[in-house]
Amino acid sequence: MGASLLAVLVVSVLLAALARRFDLSAPLALVVAGLAGGLIPGLGEIELDPDLVLFVILPPLLWSAGIESSYLALRRNVRPIALLAVGLPLATTVAVGVVAFQTVPELTIPAALTLGAIVAPPDAVSATAVGRRVGLPRRTMTLLGGESLLNDATALTAYKVALAAAVGAATSWGDGLFTFALAAAGGVVVGAVLGSLLAWIRGRLRDPLVESALGLVAPFLIYLAAEEIRGSGVLAVVVAALIAGQRSTRASYATRLQDFAVWKAVQLVLESFAFLMIGLQLPKVVSELAGISAATIAIASASVLATVIVVRIVWMYLFAYLPRLLSPRIRRNETAPTPAQVFVLAWAGMRGVVSLAAAFGVPVATLSGAPFPGRPQLVFLTFVVVVGTLLLHGLTLPWLIRRLGVTGEESTADAKAEAAAQDRASRAAAQRLEELLAEGRDGEVPAMAGDVLRAWNAQRRKSAFERLERGGTAADTDTESPSAAFRRLRLEMLAAERAAFIAERDGGRIDDEVLRSVLHNLDLEEATLNSR
Repeated sequence: MGASLLAVLVVSVLLAALARRFDLSAPLALVVAGLAGGLIPGLGEIELDPDLVLFVILPPLLWSAGIESSYLALRRNVRPIALLAVGLPLATTVAVGVVAFQTVPELTIPAALTLGAIVAPPDAVSATAVGRRVGLPRRTMTLLGGESLLNDATALTAYKVALAAAVGAATSWGDGLFTFALAAAGGVVVGAVLGSLLAWIRGRLRDPLVESALGLVAPFLIYLAAEEIRGSGVLAVVVAALIAGQRSTRASYATRLQDFAVWKAVQLVLESFAFLMIGLQLPKVVSELAGISAATIAIASASVLATVIVVRIVWMYLFAYLPRLLSPRIRRNETAPTPAQVFVLAWAGMRGVVSLAAAFGVPVATLSGAPFPGRPQLVFLTFVVVVGTLLLHGLTLPWLIRRLGVTGEESTADAKAEAAAQDRASRAAAQRLEELLAEGRDGEVPAMAGDVLRAWNAQRRKSAFERLERGGTAADTDTESPSAAFRRLRLEMLAAERAAFIAERDGGRIDDEVLRSVLHNLDLEEATLNSR
C-alpha cells in the first residue's frame, strides 16, 4: 500500500503540472483522472485512510491558507464569515440530516446528522483558485477564504458530537453542547498559545533554514496538541497560522522568500494527492452497496445533493440582506452585495477530501457491537456530494463568474495606494541617505556612491507612478517607460552575467560552489526585477 500511495503522489503532481500548463482546473482534472483510474484493475483498491487526511494532509493545508490570509480583512468581515463558517455548516448538518433520515430507511437520526456534518463544509481550494484566475472581487475572496479556514472546525466538531450519539457514546444534548464548546475553546487557546510561542522562537533564531523547518512541523504539533485535550485541531492550526502570518513581516527577507516557495510546493503536492485520491475511491464505495435498492440510492443521492446546494443558496441570500434590513448600523457601515456576487458565493460550495475522510472514519460497528446504521449508504452519499459539487460547480463557476460580470475593480485603487506608499517610502529612504552622508560615520563616502543611490531611489519612486499611468490612458501607446527600459536592459545584462559564470565553471576556472553562490545573488536580483 505504501508503494501504491507513493505512485499516486507522483502521478498526482504530474497531472497537476499538466493541468497548470494548459490552464485547466487542477482539482477537477485530478478528480476526473481518479474516477477513470479507479476503473483500472488494481488502482481501485487504493483506500483513503482517514487518519492520513486528518493528521497529515489537512494541518499543512490549513496552515498554508492561514499564513496567506489577511487578519485585518478577516476581522473587518467577521460577521459574514461567522455566518458562513459557523451558521451555514450547522444549518446544512440539520437540513441534510432531516432529508437523509426521510430517504434512507437504515439511518437513525444521529447517523443522519452525522452524514449532514460530513457533507457540511465546502472545500474552497477549487473556488479560490478559480476566483483568482478570473478576478473575483477582493471581499468575495476574503469571504471564501475565511469560510474555508473555519468551516472545517465547525463541521468536524459537529461530526464528533453526532457520531458519538450514533455509536452510543453520548446520551444527551447537554453532552453534545459541552463537547462542541470544549472543542472550540480548546482549539482557540492552544492555537493562540502555541502560535505566539512559535512566532517568539522564530523571531529570535535569525536562521532562515531552521525557521522554515519549524514552520513545516508546526501545524502537525499544534493539531495534535489540540486534539489531545479534546479541542479542535483545525481551529488551533488556523489561529496559530493567522498569528504566524501577521508576524511574518518581522522576519528576514530570506525567511519570507523561503517560506513562500516551500509552502507553495507543499500546497500543490498535498492538494493534488487529495483530489486524485477522491476519484480513486469510486470502486470501494460502490462495492459496499451490494444488495441495496438502486432506486432508494438514486432518490437519496438526488435529495441529499439538492439539499446541500439549495441550503447554501437560501442561506447566502437570507443572511446577505436580512441583517441589513434589521440593523441600521450594518446598512451604514457595509456596502450591500449585488445579487450576482451573492450567487457566485452560493455556487462556490464544492466539497472535498475532508468530507470523504470523515465518512471513511465512521466505524463499522457501534459500542454495543451492532453494525453502524446505514454506513454504506452514508459513505456513498458523501461520495456523491463531493464528486457532484466538484464537477457541477467546478465546471460552471468560471463561466458563471464571467457571465454575471462579478469581477474585482480594486486594481486601480491598489495601484494608486501603492504609488502613494512608494512615494512616502522613497522620501523616507532619501532622507535617511542624506543623514548618513552628512554624518560620515563610515568614513568619506565617494560622491559617486551617493549619486548612484539617489538615482536608484528616484527610479523606484517614479516606477510606481509609471505603472499607474500605463494602466490608464498611456497603456494604449507603444512607448516604453524609463522603468520598463531599465528592467529590460538589466535583465539582459543579468542573462549575460549568468552565461559568463556558467562558462567559467564549465572551463574549470571556478568551482560549482562558487557558481552556486554567484547565481544565488543574480537570482535574487532577477526576482526583484520580475516582481512586476
